[in-house]
Amino acid sequence: MQHVILDSLRRRASKFVALRRDIHQHPELGFQEHRTSDVVAEHLSQWGYEVERGLGSTGVVGRLRRGNGKRRLGLRADMDALPIDEATGVAYASSHAGVMHACGHDGHTAMLLCAAEYLAQEADFSGTLNLIFQPAEEGLGGALRMIEEGLFQKYPCDAVFAMHNMPGMAQGRLVLRDGATMASSDYVTVTLKGVGGHGAMPHRAADPLVAAAGIVLALQTVVSRNVDPLQMAVVTVGAMHAGRANNVIPQEATLEISVRALDRDVRTTLERRIKALVQAQAESYGVRAEIDYRQGYAVLVNTRDETEFARQTALELLGPEEVVLQGPALPGSEDFAFMLEQVPGSYLLIGNGDGSDDEANGGHGACMVHNPNYDFNDRNLPIGAAYWVLLAQRFLL
Repeated sequence: MQHVILDSLRRRASKFVALRRDIHQHPELGFQEHRTSDVVAEHLSQWGYEVERGLGSTGVVGRLRRGNGKRRLGLRADMDALPIDEATGVAYASSHAGVMHACGHDGHTAMLLCAAEYLAQEADFSGTLNLIFQPAEEGLGGALRMIEEGLFQKYPCDAVFAMHNMPGMAQGRLVLRDGATMASSDYVTVTLKGVGGHGAMPHRAADPLVAAAGIVLALQTVVSRNVDPLQMAVVTVGAMHAGRANNVIPQEATLEISVRALDRDVRTTLERRIKALVQAQAESYGVRAEIDYRQGYAVLVNTRDETEFARQTALELLGPEEVVLQGPALPGSEDFAFMLEQVPGSYLLIGNGDGSDDEANGGHGACMVHNPNYDFNDRNLPIGAAYWVLLAQRFLL
């Protein structure tokens, strides 16, 4: 038997599907979500929320206080799109060339808005509900910007939760995990400065390209020889730039490196070893290395008690057949990690489709995020919204 909240939200889902598709058709990049913020703020205001605009540049927070309850809950959705040309062919495809909702943030926003209406009009709770619509999740750290501008000072939360769709998992299935759940993501630029020269007389030069090649190979030993085999770590050299002609030894070469870990100590080890190895390798080749090591998103760590609460809510809503109690950790990164460093909480996944529902979702359900053919599965909208409603009601008793 379906949960009564889910039944109710399925009956009213159509207008939020239309809203989701409108947001999809008008995507906006990080810190440019002006239209999306307008849509969110206008709806929240209509439903009686106290609304603040502009937190974290284009972020929106809606607060609803009811009864005498002292508990305070935060629910977060992200709003930004990606710099990708859409290839879905859907009627509501992006109207902005080179920008599309290729990660489902349009769906996350619509799910939370659907829940927001129900919570304002029909739900029974006592306490403070803070709905956080965050800009710039895609690499720009919108969560951190909101925190730095006083998010949790202005809107204190006893716990905070977020949800993301996941292609390749059965549509509507909820996946939870306590502990380290998503990886840190750091960025490294190595600039190698040598002495240029004629390709026919390499002994008169100090070749930064050869040094770069040696460093690429040496970096493969950082994970294999400096990290516990039971720990996850990734060091990827994604770009190498040097030279323009086959008979010219370049003066300079650069490497762009992505570094990921699921443990804070492993993350520290990776930084220490990469810096030491690059410097030593560069010196061995007679060139000089400049290292720009930039820490990006932190390891996302779900707290135990809040995740157990989230599990029980999922089981109540959908039953054990549609809930994964302890899913796998993921090597991707998510700036909700910064919120979880400030407030206990949990980040969960909702399956976007595994291919079995392709006809129902236009063939896009199992397509991975950040792909020009991706689209959010609208059948998830009432499920995600019902989950937020039930979680808020259970938390704010």
